[in-house]
Amino acid sequence: MSGHSKWSTIKHKKAALDAKRGKVFTKIVKEITIAAREGGGDPAANPRLRTLLDKAKQVNMPSDNVQRAVKKGTGELPGQSYEAMTYEGYGPGGIAVIVDVLTDNKNRAVGDLRHLFSRQGGKLGETGSVNWMFDFVAAIRITAKDLGEDQLLELLLDYPVKDIIDEQGVFLVTADPKSLEAVRSALQAEGCEVKAAELEWQPKNRVALEKDDEEKAFTFLEALDDLEDVQNTYTNL
Repeated sequence: MSGHSKWSTIKHKKAALDAKRGKVFTKIVKEITIAAREGGGDPAANPRLRTLLDKAKQVNMPSDNVQRAVKKGTGELPGQSYEAMTYEGYGPGGIAVIVDVLTDNKNRAVGDLRHLFSRQGGKLGETGSVNWMFDFVAAIRITAKDLGEDQLLELLLDYPVKDIIDEQGVFLVTADPKSLEAVRSALQAEGCEVKAAELEWQPKNRVALEKDDEEKAFTFLEALDDLEDVQNTYTNL
């Protein structure tokens, strides 16, 4: 199975720090609002919303924040209208980057992205310029004390699993996007702790950079992740 991504490890450590500052709350609130607007406010009938509610619990988001976000999405409370977009480009060292954006101001979002890409030696590209290097998958991150990669693979033989990746103590199980809920439920039934379950872009192959270029790339990716309208960043680094 594939090796872990150094950027993925950095990103998840950063997410833990951001949670303490409330930045993760802001991102999840936007996602919940969109999910409730598109699929309704009942998590039993809206798998995407159900996944996000679990995500909110994992970062200890107050239930009042969650309920307000749901009600804003369903129209029970007034709220901002967010637009979801995906951008692609190349970062320092030629790394491929996909950026998910949720914004109430498209011009601001695009302007911030162009400025950052240009300032740090990258280039924002057209749709399709890099996504061919990635697969869109269901990504379930778990801890499994008594199970290794072989046992997990055997457990999931009946599901359309693509890969199992060891990310330094956390297993990343990737599968067909339509099987997100089924694979997560199967893992939970076996006693695995699900850390995250979402749809994301996974690179088909990863690139390695020299130390200086790698540091520039990490600095760029962290700055990208910190932009107000950016929800998720994916790279082949």
